[in-house]
Amino acid sequence: MNNKILIIGKKSFLGFNIKKYLSKFYNVDCYSFEDFIKKKIFKQKYSHVINTSIHKNYINKKYNIKFDLDRNIILNFFDKKFKYFYFNTRKIYKPKFDISEKVKLKPMDQYAKNKIITEKYLYKRLQRNLISLRISNVIGKRHFIKRRKTHNLFLDNYIRYKKKNKKIKVEDNFKDFISIEYLCLVIKNLIQKDVTGIFNVSISEKIYISEITKWLSRDFFKKIVFIKSQNDSFTLSNKKLIKKININFSKKQLKIFCRKLNI
Repeated sequence: MNNKILIIGKKSFLGFNIKKYLSKFYNVDCYSFEDFIKKKIFKQKYSHVINTSIHKNYINKKYNIKFDLDRNIILNFFDKKFKYFYFNTRKIYKPKFDISEKVKLKPMDQYAKNKIITEKYLYKRLQRNLISLRISNVIGKRHFIKRRKTHNLFLDNYIRYKKKNKKIKVEDNFKDFISIEYLCLVIKNLIQKDVTGIFNVSISEKIYISEITKWLSRDFFKKIVFIKSQNDSFTLSNKKLIKKININFSKKQLKIFCRKLNI
């Protein structure tokens, strides 16, 4: 079967950007989760299904199957011959440097606990048809600004503080950021090379909050007092992913991407 992609979450930050990018190469359908259920999209055949939608109660409340949209999507498909993209969070790991996929999972919050439960279920049901991406912080613009947000991205918080136009204090942890461009490229190549498995998606380099803030806006950078800290510092090892798709993204490339955002 030729690659035909279904994306669920058409107005989400990830869904909109991934759909826009993949449409250059593949036949892509994109729906909200509500339309996916109402229009019975699950009766159609796809080579890959990508879910970017999430229920707000899945983020802060104890795990409940009715709030697990990934599980509900899978249960609605009778024919499960497609490859399924699952977006996990780096918060399933205890913060430290160069975290591999093999380390013992130590979720940082309820959201991460729920994500682990879902990933285990999907692996049991789909096994070799699962592509689980444990993603570091994603940088990119939202295209639906007034759209309700289930949770904030780094850039959402950045914009909120910038609008206040006040001096603030920020802990200068190092993080592992990726651009939305790189995430889209990773997904495209995983589809193209027909790869499945569990992968960290990162650039695997230390990027301090002070650095990325300066890349985004020198003026805003000058208004921040950065406090040395490593309370929540982390990087993810991307060796497993790079070995499969042989595509990397450097700190220099991220710097260029951030400067072009003009936020």
